[in-house]
Amino acid sequence: MSQQHTTQASGQGMLERVFKLREHGTTARTEVIAGFTTFLTMVYIVFVNPQILGVAGMDTSAVFVTTCLIAAFGSIMMGLFANLPVALAPAMGLNAFFAFVVVQAMGLPWQVGMGAIFW
Repeated sequence: MSQQHTTQASGQGMLERVFKLREHGTTARTEVIAGFTTFLTMVYIVFVNPQILGVAGMDTSAVFVTTCLIAAFGSIMMGLFANLPVALAPAMGLNAFFAFVVVQAMGLPWQVGMGAIFW
């Protein structure tokens, strides 16, 4: 029985040590609810981003998967390395500018537009 208590306490200690929940005046339950709420406010990006970039000629399935992976990676890195409860995802304004101005109005292929972004 004492080993179960030790395991449970060490698990709680790990969360406290990594995220400093008490120091920030919060609990694991509060953070889970906040994370779920943030997810619900941001999940639209996963569906809108492929539609916008699909107008530019990009494969919507690939954009969907990439949007999910980038949002997950950025948000996890922000939590682990910066220890901040900030969710990151692709910006809708920049995606719209890319699709409608760079590709459609300027007439550049999306591949050239991507090259210009990363130049």
